[in-house]
Order: sequence, then C-alpha cells, then structure tokens
Amino acid sequence: MGRVTTTRGNPGGPRPRRTAPARRHGGDAPAPVSQRREHLVRLAADLFAEKGFQATTVRNIAQEAGILSGSLYHHFDSKESIVDEILTGYLDEVMPAYRKVVAERGNPRATVEGLVRAAFASLAPHRAAVTVLQNDWSYLQGMDRFAYLADAEREAERMWVGAIKAGQAEGLFRTDIDPGLTYRMIRDTIRLAVRWAGPGGRLDTGALADHYVKVMFDGVNAH
Repeated sequence: MGRVTTTRGNPGGPRPRRTAPARRHGGDAPAPVSQRREHLVRLAADLFAEKGFQATTVRNIAQEAGILSGSLYHHFDSKESIVDEILTGYLDEVMPAYRKVVAERGNPRATVEGLVRAAFASLAPHRAAVTVLQNDWSYLQGMDRFAYLADAEREAERMWVGAIKAGQAEGLFRTDIDPGLTYRMIRDTIRLAVRWAGPGGRLDTGALADHYVKVMFDGVNAH
C-alpha cells in the first residue's frame, strides 16, 4: 500500500496523491493501477452520494466494482482514505477558485457574485464531495485526518464574510444582516442545489448560478 503526506495547513493547495504498487497478471506488463484506482474512486463517490458515507461499507464498494473486499485494500486502506481523496479533490478546485475571485479585487458585489458562481461551478464535478460535506460533516469532524476540512471552511468564511462586510461598508448591501449568518445561508442553499444540478439534473450549474444571483441581489419583488 502506498503512503500519502497531506499538507493540512494549506487546505486548498495541491495535495500529493497516494500511490499503489503495480500488480502483475502472470507475466504481463503491470496492470494500469492508476486507472483502476480512479475507477474505484468514482464508484465509491456515487455510492457515498446515494447512500451516504457512513452507510456505505467497503463491501458495498467492492460489490459495485465486481471485486472481493480484500482486493480493494490493494488500493486503499479504508473507505476513509477514499472519501479523503474525494474531498481533497473538491477543495483543490473550489478553494483556488475562491482565492482567484478575491484576488481580482472587484467591487464587493462583483466579488460575492464571483464567489457564488465559483461555488455553483464546483457542484457537478464534485457531487459526492458536496453531498458528503452536507450529510457527514459532524462525523468527519471527529477524526483527526479530516481536520483540514475545518481549516478550509474557516478560510472560505473569511473570504465570503470579508466581501459581504466590504459591501456593507460601501453601502451596497444592507447593514441590518449578519455577514456570517448570510454566508452560511448562501453556502448551504448552494450545496443543496447539488441534488438537482447537472449532470442529469434539470438545469446546468451556470443557469442555476444566473438565477441565484438574480434572486439574491434583486429579490422576487417587481421593480
């Protein structure tokens, strides 16, 4: 079993991927371990999104892959290792996207809109990760190996809340709303959209982001 070293202090930065020893079939060339590993991650991701992380067992994943449970351990030492890879893949995409929006230093409204669009863009390719964060956050928080999730959440909240407070200071946003609560409401409503966002959903994430921005900034009242 290969080993991995993670950089917990930089939750959005690049993370080394685990490696697994190549397996041989008789005298043939090494099997495409990386492809097999990616296939197993995709299968597990679908199961986590459908059944929930806690309810999904190693046996479930192995059965879905058509292999014995023991064979799965050639690639991962536990289902936690699999979900770790799924979650870091999500953070490695969404956190740099947030940082890029903030670094552009647009007006606060443009920054908040950019953050909203970045959040929606991450839904379809990371459906399982977003679903796990919704449903299994408290469970994962109890394990040291997932401490980076809280680090990433704190950084994300600083960026969003900073933009909201800047908008309040410039008279762009109402001052009678709590920035932290507003961020959490926006975060959770966007994550809930993963249930009906593409692929297979009625709307793609770009269209959802457009609609969300209209409602968030203009409300539903006629003007």
